[in-house]
Amino acid sequence: MIAVVYSGSRFADWRLAERGKVVAGFKTMGINPYHNDERYISQVLNKNNSLINYAERIKKIYFFGAGASSDERKQTVYDAFKNFFRYSKVLVEHDMLAAALATGGNEQSLVGILGSGSNAAYYDGRRIAESNYGLGYILADEGSANWMGRYLLRSYLSESLPVDLENRFVSYYPLDRKQIMEKVYRNPNAALFLSSFADFVAEQKGHEFVHNMVLEGFHTLFETYFVPLKNKHGFNKINFTGSVAAGYEEWLRQTANTFGMEVGVVIKEPIHNLLNYYLNKN
Repeated sequence: MIAVVYSGSRFADWRLAERGKVVAGFKTMGINPYHNDERYISQVLNKNNSLINYAERIKKIYFFGAGASSDERKQTVYDAFKNFFRYSKVLVEHDMLAAALATGGNEQSLVGILGSGSNAAYYDGRRIAESNYGLGYILADEGSANWMGRYLLRSYLSESLPVDLENRFVSYYPLDRKQIMEKVYRNPNAALFLSSFADFVAEQKGHEFVHNMVLEGFHTLFETYFVPLKNKHGFNKINFTGSVAAGYEEWLRQTANTFGMEVGVVIKEPIHNLLNYYLNKN
């Protein structure tokens, strides 16, 4: 039996398969070694009955997650998994590699993640090339759900939201300035709070303010990351994964065109393609 896991900060998507067939599929709380230590990860694993029942039957685990970008952080996940899945081989990799494998297999490509956070990379067909990207929700994540949440809150608190949109926002979220500042600056999971406004933004997709906001985020994403990657590696097409990429695909393609680039494959959740990739290798 194999297990394939794709984790963001909010949720981890799991698929367990045996002899080419899916045995179980479920979500757990997210596993991000940038925010979570080994003890927390162990608690997540021990709270899931499916994992408890299948732990000794799983022989290989392929984990891909946000935050698993250094040897030290990968080791945190590896140690927690190896403790729980005692008879398994465990592979821990960054979510950028998952995006590359899910959208293009072993083909060279530019690849982007655009969901709760955002990231960009060049994939040479075997590994993700090193870069200075992936700076997180405070310094980067342009165009992502938490970037939109930050933009929305800043506009609300500075009283620059259009009146009709402000009224809708207040009816959804009865938050005052003090509560917002507390959640942003004192909450250890501020990125999750910021991305929690994604559903509201999607519902207001037809509003001019939201349209302009999303396009501004996408424009900054391309200008800051994809244009330099294109110039460096000579690739013009970008494959994307993530809820924001899938939800605003038309606008994403329009933005790419303005930079003389092309969006290729767009998938919301990479777990299905990842599972098929590893089923074909086992």
